[in-house]
Amino acid sequence: MAASVVSGSGQLHIRETTYKGHGCRLAFLMSNVSFQQRMPQDLSWSCGISKLAVQHSSHVTFSLVNGRNRSFKSAITSSLRDGTTKYFDFSVVGSGVAGLRYALEVAKCGTVAVITKAEPHESNTNYAQGGVSAVLCPSDSVESHVQDTIVAGAYLCDEETVRVVCTEGPDRIKELIAMGASFDHGEDGNLHLAREGGHSHHRIVHAADMTGREIERALLEAVQKDPNISVFEHHFAIDLLTSQDGSDTVCHGVDTLNSETEEVVRFISMVTLLASGGAGHIYPSTTNPPVATGDGIAMARRAQAVISNMEFVQFHPTALADEGLPVKPTKPRENAFLISEAVRGDGGILYNLSMERFMPLYDKRAELAPRDVVARSIDDQLKKCNEKYVLLDISHRPREKILSHFPNIAAECLQYGLDITQEPIPVIPAAHYMCGGVRAGLQGETNVRGLYVAGEVACTGLHGANRLASNSLLEALVFARRAVKPSIDHKKGSSIYSSTSVNWARPIVPASLGRTVLSRIYQRTREVRKELQSIMWKYVGIVRSNTRLETAERRIGELELEWEAYLFQQGWEPTMVGLEACEMRNLFCCAKLVVDSAMARRESRGLHYTTDYPELEESKRLPTVIFPNSHVNSTWSSRQLHKHQIC
Repeated sequence: MAASVVSGSGQLHIRETTYKGHGCRLAFLMSNVSFQQRMPQDLSWSCGISKLAVQHSSHVTFSLVNGRNRSFKSAITSSLRDGTTKYFDFSVVGSGVAGLRYALEVAKCGTVAVITKAEPHESNTNYAQGGVSAVLCPSDSVESHVQDTIVAGAYLCDEETVRVVCTEGPDRIKELIAMGASFDHGEDGNLHLAREGGHSHHRIVHAADMTGREIERALLEAVQKDPNISVFEHHFAIDLLTSQDGSDTVCHGVDTLNSETEEVVRFISMVTLLASGGAGHIYPSTTNPPVATGDGIAMARRAQAVISNMEFVQFHPTALADEGLPVKPTKPRENAFLISEAVRGDGGILYNLSMERFMPLYDKRAELAPRDVVARSIDDQLKKCNEKYVLLDISHRPREKILSHFPNIAAECLQYGLDITQEPIPVIPAAHYMCGGVRAGLQGETNVRGLYVAGEVACTGLHGANRLASNSLLEALVFARRAVKPSIDHKKGSSIYSSTSVNWARPIVPASLGRTVLSRIYQRTREVRKELQSIMWKYVGIVRSNTRLETAERRIGELELEWEAYLFQQGWEPTMVGLEACEMRNLFCCAKLVVDSAMARRESRGLHYTTDYPELEESKRLPTVIFPNSHVNSTWSSRQLHKHQIC
């Protein structure tokens, strides 16, 4: 994999562009990288990094249908008889807030396939407790929200992106309300606005402590009523279907695996939106649902998309520590239970097990400091005191307020014998959010034509080196909406061969290997997954060092090669796909992206803290960028299996 460097010496220089708002110049540099394609000449976030599709006179018009309307044109009827190839105007990978909001808008101009890995509600959106930040109070201002975001992001945010999101955010909230989303109101009848760490004002719109679930409910109801949208549950996205058009990479859809029928289903579309979430499961403890295995980031990487800022992994400081509960869970959780940022925002206090309040020792903002500060402080306390968790106490607040503001948290803890109105909550940091991802312009565009991104899979420049609390749902809403017009424009200007589907060899399911062999492969894959997660937590966690990162790089590389060798010794072939194996492939890809990016940053900034470079350096206030590279010495995890060259 290519090293990612943004400052210092390097061989490749991409034209400098002003980093708006900070008065410095950006020079994106890359050492020892060979390229398969020419990269865009300007990669500033604000300028955008993709071109509109070019009309090819030799192509025929793309005819599209959805799952409900079976009136196919004769040119493509034969390829659809087996049901394994589906044609849509728009393909959306992911059913969180970004994917659903985008689908509802583009459905006004064409047919839409929403492709989701599990049930539609199983997304990071559904687990978001705190809320959505937006300027909705007269005493607040867009400028204040902008400054809070930039400060939390350690001044690595793209200021133009921040201003766009903070300015457009209130309208996106009003649209949700108009669609039927129900948020909490105060006694005066106005929206109840909470405050969380890093925010200077009360600006968090919420639905108790289940905001994401309420937003997901409203959006799913609207999607189910839309005749132009078809939702495909239990369809795991394998790889993007791409072609080379001269120097440009073009996206034509996505191959998926129906995990219930074990059938490969191909979606051909003129526009594809990746809204597939993050990669929390590269770590052993994460607040992300099981589906968050970095599939979209890894697919985009294999499809030659630019990746940025992957070193900035946000660890939520307060996930429920099962070891500290009066009654232990009977089995390990698939994902850690999140104790919302809003608990600290509402007056929650952190103590070590000696009941010593420690946050004022680390930051004058105490419990209201940004998440990276709080997570590092807790990590330091755990190491100093040789303890496994700390305590978060909200019991000094009135009981009725606790139960009305945090009913879901109270109910979850009560299952295990803990009454949060009387006792402190045991908490520990857990992997929570990827601030990096697929590099996107102000319209959600990427350097791959026809491919757009929104939500956690994207790196828009909003979060910088650390996401401000409750800015994630906001970003997803704003960029899902901003990607609509260019997507529709791209569709209008696009054409494609009627026989496009046959241009890529189909992946195959490994049924021919037999149940015994497959059982061995999947058992070994599960073991390897735990080994990778352990390496990432031990060496690429909250506090890093050169030695730890170098150890991680070596051990991940060895583990990946050992796992792939085992697969192929068992008869696995490069074109074979299975859910667990493909997830493992994506986890390896994302883990290596995080390690490479972390090794490239020679300073401590935001979520990336290294003991070798403990200070923040102004000269290194630049995004980390990983460009597409050649597939020389590539592994199965980094290789794209389905690529077609336009003749």
